[in-house]
Amino acid sequence: MNEPNNPNSPAPSTRRDFLKKTSTAVAGGALLGSLSVERGAHAAGSDTLRIALIGCGGRGSGAANQALNAGGNGVKLIAMADAFQDQLDQSLNNLKREHPDLVAVSDDHKFVGFDAYKQAIALADLVILATPPGFRPIHFEEAVNQGKHVFMEKPVATDAPGVRRVLAAAEEAKKKNLKVGVGLQRRHQPNYLDTVKRLQEGAIGDIVAMRVYWNGTTPWVKPRAELEKKYGRKLTEMEYQMRNWYYFVWICGDHIVEQHIHNLDVANWVKNGYPVRAWGMGGVETRKGPDYGEIFDHHAVEFEYADGSRVFSQCRHQNGCWDSVSEHAIGTKGNCDVSGFKVVGENAWRRRSTDGESNDGWQLEHYPLQEAIRNNIAYNEAEYGAKSTMTAIFGRMATYSGKEITWDEAINSNLSVMPKHFAFDAEPPTKPRPDGWYDHAVPGKTVVI
Repeated sequence: MNEPNNPNSPAPSTRRDFLKKTSTAVAGGALLGSLSVERGAHAAGSDTLRIALIGCGGRGSGAANQALNAGGNGVKLIAMADAFQDQLDQSLNNLKREHPDLVAVSDDHKFVGFDAYKQAIALADLVILATPPGFRPIHFEEAVNQGKHVFMEKPVATDAPGVRRVLAAAEEAKKKNLKVGVGLQRRHQPNYLDTVKRLQEGAIGDIVAMRVYWNGTTPWVKPRAELEKKYGRKLTEMEYQMRNWYYFVWICGDHIVEQHIHNLDVANWVKNGYPVRAWGMGGVETRKGPDYGEIFDHHAVEFEYADGSRVFSQCRHQNGCWDSVSEHAIGTKGNCDVSGFKVVGENAWRRRSTDGESNDGWQLEHYPLQEAIRNNIAYNEAEYGAKSTMTAIFGRMATYSGKEITWDEAINSNLSVMPKHFAFDAEPPTKPRPDGWYDHAVPGKTVVI
């Protein structure tokens, strides 16, 4: 789950604020501001970036809102696509209220269904991909094939074949000079940027371990009975799982992938690399019932990196427990509360925000992408987005199997969690038992490679 996902978000940072106050968020920020729009024309051949939104839920609506904030009068939302008409209509109404002059989605530019993304992508210069993550590799590949710039939400896949598909499309995007942003917003926040820079410059010496957490409470759930009452009919299993998508591995990835990727990405960023081995444990202790699908309610993973250092990872959806969403580094010369922007030890330091500074990463991540499109600057976040997604999938493989797994085994796995084809009357990969409950992975028995 991405964090704030409300299209009516707090007052945005402006492009001027971005260039003035957060130039460290993108290499060459001052240069970007000095180049003319004509230097690198986008696909439209005009000053207006045409945006299409694929996936009109809360995060998609939020990302579209932020993209429109970033572009001002130089962008327009001109197409939308979603599997569900009601979701598209609600999103469109919200965005029209927020940006009446920038939303121009005519009836013939509203597309509904499993293939709707293809039609919306064809109309745009910049595509926002914000469906549930299981669909991301398919949609990203199509956008690149059509020659479109992309902002895609994290995570970017739910299994290793999907990650490899994204990595291949990312290479193709580079060849086509397409710009790609990924919604790992901490990498655009000045407070994180300054803290990670200090760590990489040796503020706490050699980093020997990290602790990363997303321990919180159960997010939203959409019970089958409530959905069927709302729509006045029985739902097919595919529609139910798509409406209640958070609780099914093929479409969500489990919360270690969908949420905890943020913290694992920070660890990879600090370490400037990816883990080579993992061990884990997890299961379902407190969150049980047919509407909670097949995902675990807790995971704990130990990742080993190439230099022998370890990252200790926890994520939990259990009410009434100790909560923390944070990252911490342990070094030979001190420690760092990364998410608290504080170093303790020989080089003690604490970052304090300057007046007027924005650390709204969800907003800030859209400025450098649009600047890169307008000024033809190389910009592609897809590789680290895919590899941090794979780190989270790697962790899930370790917790589901209970086995020691290597990175090479994990990323080269051909085990797909995705449906064979997409239709509301198609069978999803996981189906309920006769009692309505779903089976969970069983450590020691479940095969993940």
